[in-house]
Amino acid sequence: MRRRVVVTGLGAVTPVGNDVATTWRALQEGVSGAALITKFDATSFPVRFACEVKGFDPLKFMERKEAKRADVYTQYAVTAAVEAMADAGLSQGGYDVDRTGVIVGSGIGGLKTFEEQHDIYRERGASKISPFFVPMHIVDIAAGVVSMRFNARGPNYATVSACSTSAHAIGEGFRTIAYGDADIIIAGGAEASVTPMAIAGFANMTALSERNDSPATASRPFEKNRDGFVMGEGAGIVILEALEHALERGARIYGEIVGYRATGDAYHLTGQLPEHEGLQRAMRGAMADAGLTPADVDYVNAHGTSTPLNDSNEAKAIATVFGDDASRISISSTKSMTGHMLGAAGGVEFIAATLALRDQVIPPTINYCVPDPECGDLDFTPNTLKRRELRAALSNSAGFGGHNVSLVVQRYTE
Repeated sequence: MRRRVVVTGLGAVTPVGNDVATTWRALQEGVSGAALITKFDATSFPVRFACEVKGFDPLKFMERKEAKRADVYTQYAVTAAVEAMADAGLSQGGYDVDRTGVIVGSGIGGLKTFEEQHDIYRERGASKISPFFVPMHIVDIAAGVVSMRFNARGPNYATVSACSTSAHAIGEGFRTIAYGDADIIIAGGAEASVTPMAIAGFANMTALSERNDSPATASRPFEKNRDGFVMGEGAGIVILEALEHALERGARIYGEIVGYRATGDAYHLTGQLPEHEGLQRAMRGAMADAGLTPADVDYVNAHGTSTPLNDSNEAKAIATVFGDDASRISISSTKSMTGHMLGAAGGVEFIAATLALRDQVIPPTINYCVPDPECGDLDFTPNTLKRRELRAALSNSAGFGGHNVSLVVQRYTE
């Protein structure tokens, strides 16, 4: 029999808050995390703004020596994991380390480290490359560092699927526990993507908004005048736990993860199948996995990137999958506030969906001024939060390469 899996801890580092409480408050209030880039001189770039993490101090969670040997994306992951484990009541131990695992991924990994070390190589030669370059850069190292922090000796690996990375991590963590291979999984993702190469690369492929004169209004998912996504960064980590294990130790339960499905488009490097057919299969599969129908789901935290094709295709996919229920459900994109956090996006958005269920509130899609006929007549929760009864929520993610993930979380009931 498949074991029930619940969410017992949350941790986040985002452009609108360096912890979950601050982030969730900002998402409800419609606060934008976008501003001019401060991490490097972007004056010559076509895009000069992003959703940066602000006021972050890794030394609050890591020793100076450890922080110096960790790329920023790993620092974000560790910080979010420390918060999540403390939130779950596990920071002091009391768990079977051999039954506790870590699945934490990143879309890009230590890009800042790579850029810095390449500059050193070009300027000073191969002998000056840091011996810590490789372990700082590689995508799996955040999972390794988190596992060492908590002596988690169960399943341990990284997912890498672009913008679906942390959604895949949470889904695989869910299955790992459901089928008995662990009791606790620390799952999610981290990204530190506000770097010259990332901004230039995404800008040159015309994926980013170019509203340099108004960064705070640039991310506008599902809105007619959207012109691209806003780069974000940070981490989203959740603690998943077998229900019986959580009950035995008296854990607080945020919600129950009940469905997961991953699909592939096999279609295009960066585009989706028309009407996001791959995401349609993911949504249907996740609800079937949960034993739910569209009539049971009340909220969709959309992938909603603010790019022209993604948003219209996703809106059509939601309308097709939910059919007669499409006009009843609430939809929002928290990327309108956090920007697109790439490999961390799915983790933060799953946290938002989980807290929406807890508080019975839908965070808004901000900057929604002019409806887009291509996105249909759906409720995108424009500009202000909405309070309503929520039973189950679906969180969507889609990544370059055709990677689609849907997760279903519902209110926990005995």
